Amino acid sequence: MDLHFLGAADSVTGSRHLVTIGGQRILLDCGLFQGYKVLRERNWAPMAVDPRDIDAVVLSHAHLDHSGWLPGLVRQGYRGPIYASPATRDLAEVLLLDSAHLQEEDARRANRYHFSRHDKALPLYTRSDARRALAKIVALPPGKALALGRVSVTLTPVGHLLGACSVHLSDGQESLCFSGDVGRRGDLLMPPPEPAQHADVLLIESTYGNRLHPVVDAQAELGRIVRDTMGRGGTVLLPTFAVGRAQALLVLLQRLKAAGEIPDRVPIYLDSPMAIEATELYRRHRRLLALRPGEALRMADGVRLVTTGAQSQRLAQSRYPSVILSASGMATGGRVLLHLKSLAPDPRHQVVFAGFQVGGSRGAKLVGGATEIKIHGEMVPVRARISSLEGLSGHADAKELLEWARGLGRAPNRTFVVHGEAEAADALRTRIKDELGWAVQVPQHGERFTI
Repeated sequence: MDLHFLGAADSVTGSRHLVTIGGQRILLDCGLFQGYKVLRERNWAPMAVDPRDIDAVVLSHAHLDHSGWLPGLVRQGYRGPIYASPATRDLAEVLLLDSAHLQEEDARRANRYHFSRHDKALPLYTRSDARRALAKIVALPPGKALALGRVSVTLTPVGHLLGACSVHLSDGQESLCFSGDVGRRGDLLMPPPEPAQHADVLLIESTYGNRLHPVVDAQAELGRIVRDTMGRGGTVLLPTFAVGRAQALLVLLQRLKAAGEIPDRVPIYLDSPMAIEATELYRRHRRLLALRPGEALRMADGVRLVTTGAQSQRLAQSRYPSVILSASGMATGGRVLLHLKSLAPDPRHQVVFAGFQVGGSRGAKLVGGATEIKIHGEMVPVRARISSLEGLSGHADAKELLEWARGLGRAPNRTFVVHGEAEAADALRTRIKDELGWAVQVPQHGERFTI
């Protein structure tokens, strides 16, 4: 078995792991690099291997840091199939087309207002590239083995996100398990992760490898923030990941209204076409969720759906107190920037981040206390209150990751800690070594191993 770490090996983004097993070259995930510029620039580089030499791609789930470079892979010559769970296939269609649209819009805006360093800004990929990639996705139901030559591929649900799975590869002589992103026990939307099959080699994520989730009541905290902000005559802006986090926040807001903990008259806006589409997919796949009966169908009841750019512009100019959910969750692009530009200078408002913020992202800078941020080439002062809403992370913490790893049964021969910032990855490596006694290491970007 040969492993080539092409992404998420020295960072929490850009998940791409090439496995050669049983004569097959299988790419596990094909994600976008996000956050720091030095990482984002990797998206523009030719792949370290010729995409035409890859036999198959298997997705763990649809988040862009795991699927978002598929159009780039196809653009560079990949011709094979892409396997994913049915729900992941459906979500990927929403995410990839939206990502491509944003790439095109950002390039168009940069050319119009001349804030690109290049003579002509180009999109990383286009909607045409995204459609070509989507046409290659083949649905693989969890628990059903797929034969790729001599290699068996099996997906196992891990919570975290609709359709998210770990990936198990075996050629009958050696085997590998890739965790993807592991979810939490007691997650608002998703059931607990299912145990994975034993494998000789384990690739395990470490997003929260150095942290334990605090015991907090996210619903109560969100209710307090909304009441306090309304009392100041301000608006609550929730930069949200369109898939997963937006739906969790909608459920919490519906529960708060039903309990009378926030006024029923408070207007709630969902300003993200992608989040609107994803909410419909969550309703369609509601049997995969852990919600109370009927909650999936009611999560958008009374919510004002903002579908057009003109509606979003008018909402950004409104001064009426409200709650606005808008993508992206790390404020790296999308319509949320219109609202940040409008609301950030005013101390009456509150911006609440409800998810992990990759280092170098606009969201991470705001949470870190930035007093001004650049939006569309302009420096915007930050006087609004900035906070994080704990308790909504879809990632397992360090303890939960170890619990999931123990579920494999006997120890793998080798364990590689991936998909984490340096401190988190090394902290999980240490815990796996000390508490489980396993042979474990953190690979670096571009490293190869023959096992």
